Amino acid sequence: MRKISFFIIALSFICFVKGQDTTSFNLIFNHLALSVVDIDRSVDFYKNVLNLSEITNRTKTEGVRWFSLGEDKELHLISIVKEKVTINKAVHVALTTSDFDNFVMKLERENIIYSDWPGTPNKINIRPDGIKQIFFQDPNGYWIEVNSVGQK
Repeated sequence: MRKISFFIIALSFICFVKGQDTTSFNLIFNHLALSVVDIDRSVDFYKNVLNLSEITNRTKTEGVRWFSLGEDKELHLISIVKEKVTINKAVHVALTTSDFDNFVMKLERENIIYSDWPGTPNKINIRPDGIKQIFFQDPNGYWIEVNSVGQK
């Protein structure tokens, strides 16, 4: 019985000590950085197609441009890294708009091909929860998803 009591006390002590880790990082999303080939072409796309607002590049590094994604989130376009980037559709930027249909019409006016998730050109994907979504690529081949606002 003493051995069992000692074991329970020892186990409790270990659990207590382990539970004392008070480190709390509370990480939140800050920014997304994309490696781009032609900074001017990329800036034009993100300004004029996605209507993102350019903000001050606080690094002041040439070949780097910053955009606001709202709510203190940012997109950084970086043209100074020359390594080739391998891109696939599963790695994408997802944005939401309350004016989904007008955004799709804008892509059509700009002759930007969009698709559903399987890749059917000019088709809108509708998820089981009713959210509409499309996928298209920026000038560097990065995939962008735009979806409609859902019910909360």
